[in-house]
Amino acid sequence: MEFFRIKRDIPFMSYGRLTTAISLITFILAVFFLAQRGLNLGVDFTGGTVIEVSYPHAANLPQIRQAVESIDLNEATVQNFGSSKDVMIRLPLKKGVTSAQLSEQVLTALRNVDAQVEMRRVETVGAQVGQELYENGALALLLVSIGIVAYLALRFEWRFAVAAIIANMHDVVIILGFFAFFQWEFNLTVLAAVLAVLGYSVNESVVVFDRVRENFRKMRKVAVTTVIDNAITRTMSRTIITHFCTQLMVLSMLFFGGETLHNFALALTIGILFGIYSSVLVACPVALYLGVSRENLITGVEKKNNQAEMP
Repeated sequence: MEFFRIKRDIPFMSYGRLTTAISLITFILAVFFLAQRGLNLGVDFTGGTVIEVSYPHAANLPQIRQAVESIDLNEATVQNFGSSKDVMIRLPLKKGVTSAQLSEQVLTALRNVDAQVEMRRVETVGAQVGQELYENGALALLLVSIGIVAYLALRFEWRFAVAAIIANMHDVVIILGFFAFFQWEFNLTVLAAVLAVLGYSVNESVVVFDRVRENFRKMRKVAVTTVIDNAITRTMSRTIITHFCTQLMVLSMLFFGGETLHNFALALTIGILFGIYSSVLVACPVALYLGVSRENLITGVEKKNNQAEMP
């Protein structure tokens, strides 16, 4: 589907050095903030206390947050759980205070605001469990990256595989850099968003690379940069439609999904915006610098046919 068609190819590759320089600078800044500030890990990774309370009516989340903050628990996460009447409160570990004491303090603060509140359950997430989740999340990220490289290497060629994984890692590191710089909470939902961005970004790279391979078969007497520019230009309409529709959905979660989905949607928003940039202006220039050519992508049968056509 195309809503518009660009008649003249846009010379994207002529700006390759500039775009890769911008990407390198943002990547270095993201790594710097990750090293200097680190991620603000949530209860899922650091351990803490999970409290579930219930009300006979729809819970007033802002009021509950204010009550919890009144007892010096500013890092607590308050969200609806299951229904508008049920609320889950996640609290980080607090030195010198047991889980039972912490839950009693929270319940007292909530009852001072609304005496109808009822405690449903209290669970403690140990630091060891949080560490295991952190390690498993990092392992999942590594395995997804390896799978992407293997898939692209088999479907296209190793130069495209390397270019795509550099572009995808560029997106992931920049998302983590934003979370480190602003100290937004990094929890399991954000990790899920990062993994989703990996798959989403590689899909865009595959579309562009597929058109590049097709162009190499059709445009036999033009420069590699011209082939790539044509491939990107011809997929621009599809790229804009896809990303615009996806971003609308993500923005609806960001603005109307509440605190539960806020950081998840925020990570997706950053990933989608940088995914558009990296798939076009990072992956393709890197593939070009690695020396991709028509001979790298055509099959053995095509080579024989080409040789037969030569006088």
